[in-house]
Amino acid sequence: MRAKYERLLEYLAASDDWVTAGELADRLGVTTRSVRSYVTSVKTAAKPLDVVVSSTSGYRLNREAYASFVAGLRTRDGAGGSPRERVHLIIRTLGDAPAGVDVYDLASSLYISDSTVEADLRRAKVLVEEAGLSLVRRGSTVTLDGTELNRRRLLSRIFRDESAQGFLDLANIQREFASENLGAFKSDLLAMLDEQGYFVNEYSINNVLLHVAIAVDRVAKQQSIEPAEERAVSETIREIAERLDGLVRDHFGTALGIRELTYLSVLLTTRVLTPGHDQPTETVATTYLDPADLEATRRIIRLASEEYLVDLDDEDFIVRLGLHIRNLVARAQENSYSRNPMTRSIKGSYPMIYELAVFIASQIQRREGIVINDDEIAYIALHVGSYLERQNLREERVSCAIVCPNYYDMHEILRAKLEAELGAELQVEVVITRADVDWAALSADIVVTTIQAPLSGENVVVIQPFLTAADFEAVRRAIATVRRHRRRTQIKDELLQYFDERLFWRNLAAPTEAAMIRTLGDAMVTLGVIDESYVEGAIERERMSSTAFTDTLAVPHAMEMSASRTAIAVVVNETPMPWGENRVNVIALIAFSESGRKAFQDVFDQLVEVFSDRDDLQRIVRGATDFPAFIDELVHVMDA
Repeated sequence: MRAKYERLLEYLAASDDWVTAGELADRLGVTTRSVRSYVTSVKTAAKPLDVVVSSTSGYRLNREAYASFVAGLRTRDGAGGSPRERVHLIIRTLGDAPAGVDVYDLASSLYISDSTVEADLRRAKVLVEEAGLSLVRRGSTVTLDGTELNRRRLLSRIFRDESAQGFLDLANIQREFASENLGAFKSDLLAMLDEQGYFVNEYSINNVLLHVAIAVDRVAKQQSIEPAEERAVSETIREIAERLDGLVRDHFGTALGIRELTYLSVLLTTRVLTPGHDQPTETVATTYLDPADLEATRRIIRLASEEYLVDLDDEDFIVRLGLHIRNLVARAQENSYSRNPMTRSIKGSYPMIYELAVFIASQIQRREGIVINDDEIAYIALHVGSYLERQNLREERVSCAIVCPNYYDMHEILRAKLEAELGAELQVEVVITRADVDWAALSADIVVTTIQAPLSGENVVVIQPFLTAADFEAVRRAIATVRRHRRRTQIKDELLQYFDERLFWRNLAAPTEAAMIRTLGDAMVTLGVIDESYVEGAIERERMSSTAFTDTLAVPHAMEMSASRTAIAVVVNETPMPWGENRVNVIALIAFSESGRKAFQDVFDQLVEVFSDRDDLQRIVRGATDFPAFIDELVHVMDA
């Protein structure tokens, strides 16, 4: 029974909020009755621990009880509570035993049958071979065969797989590899890198610390990386290796070999560090970037700017991205990608920025002959998104009227504080110092007032005469609301005009993502909206990175805007279909024309935003029995 509810627990562990039975059923591909059965099984198995909390809002994990439950399973079952955990334990055991392990002894130590351990070994074989290693069987003895470097990469992978979604937890690494000084080591490492003038990627630093902990642990077990042919390394790698050697000796009392120190230094420079923290852009470009690579980055950014109508022509941005691309190419060539705990949220919250990153990644792939995965695309999206945020390209300041009856200079102090805190987002148009206000005449986007107003609404904010943190937060919420309504109003009519009754289906099944894209694409080809090359382009884009931008919506499309007109073919299914790692109810194939470029970003973002709210989605799925009903429900949700 444990195997049945393991995925349910994993999904709850990845969510910070209540999760409804319907959402769990959709995610797991089962009925709500099965979900209730799984929850009951969990509660029975975990007694007296209350692992899953139930309410009218759905289910939520009691994380403290869950941690105790998992720890109990590991203790009871030889640290192998679930099949996956047993497989990982078997791999770690084989890695610590150069002479091999007897399968019958292994089964006995794990308190499982001989047939179960054989099944676990078959599962382990898949992970082992993916890491470039192999399981060798001689009678009842099994050994793990391959290089020490690949063994460490495998250990790193299975540890990350065991960790909850998100950032690697330093405490878990310390506990797993008995590296009590890892936290202090990290602090000294960061101080050393800052002193050397490096930007540090905090999203990836713990991944490298995991490799440090593994290296120290393996060397203590007399398992060092094999000597290799002497390869020339840069002065930077050599310098970092020397400083790393001192830190490791100080904190762990261990002397790593030059091969291991070099390997860890390469990981740092390709995954975590960007040079030139305190240097001018021109100096960084000439010192750290090959001129041909920098020119290639400029060309890619020009193409992206032209294709998506955004202004990315900034030398500092291009140079910093060029440094990132340099490291990305080095990682891809070693098939050693950086994990990004923000991938899922970036993809769902900023689909257009992610799509721009996909375009940039596709150009890098073609030039370098490498493969770029979703995590690495999300890092590119962070570069692009942070630059666009700084430029504030899409958001205009919101107009504001301040109502503050005159008392000495209180209204002036109030205005000064608002502009100091929110001046980048707020434009104060008028300050009214009278108590008898003509409220109906106020035309500003929001009204900030120290007295009660006869009007009410999200754009009226009543504050204290002396602003508090809560007041500032209330004004920020009002600004966000105005921007959201403004954006929706601007594009609602535009979005609706792209739908066509001939391109709407309800409960349309397809065996694969490619098959669904072909079905929708063929209908668009018949109507003369696109040609076959667009369909193939959409399938190619899908192979690069799943277009399931939320748990319930997929938006397949090609990266070329070659349609004769902009149109959206949409499928609304009551039963979700697998799409990448998600199960989606709505599939919207978008075809954009050259003339529709300006609308692309807003329409794309709005479509994802509309379907990202599960309640809104369920309303549309239930109510969209035909095309007119679909449009009615869509308008209702957008106006809400």
